[in-house]
Amino acid sequence: EVQLVESGGGLVQAGGSLRLSCAASGFTFDDYAIGWFRQAPGKEREGVSCFSSSDGSTYYADSVKGRFTISSDNAKNTVYLQMNSLKPEDTAVYYCAAVLTTAQAMDIMTRRREFDYWGQGTQVTVSS
Repeated sequence: EVQLVESGGGLVQAGGSLRLSCAASGFTFDDYAIGWFRQAPGKEREGVSCFSSSDGSTYYADSVKGRFTISSDNAKNTVYLQMNSLKPEDTAVYYCAAVLTTAQAMDIMTRRREFDYWGQGTQVTVSS
């Protein structure tokens, strides 16, 4: 059974940092891309970042570029999202998702590729 489990969310003050983890089971990352998405109340889901295992490429939305970093530990089947310089507008439920593809991360996200598996989400709240 494929599972994605996010952790690491919480409450942080503006300017602070959090590291989200996405632990996968039931498959290995080798041929998958892992994306991070977020959804704030009343807003559409936004693709935040993506890591493609096939070529190590990454993608960041303009809203988080320079502040967030995605990384992968294949030995642990875990993808991380390091979030620095957090802003109140980063407040949302963050989800990780996986898709079987060898495409580059930018292509996956800009072409809105459908992801196959989703985690349950973790809440990130940034206070001003």
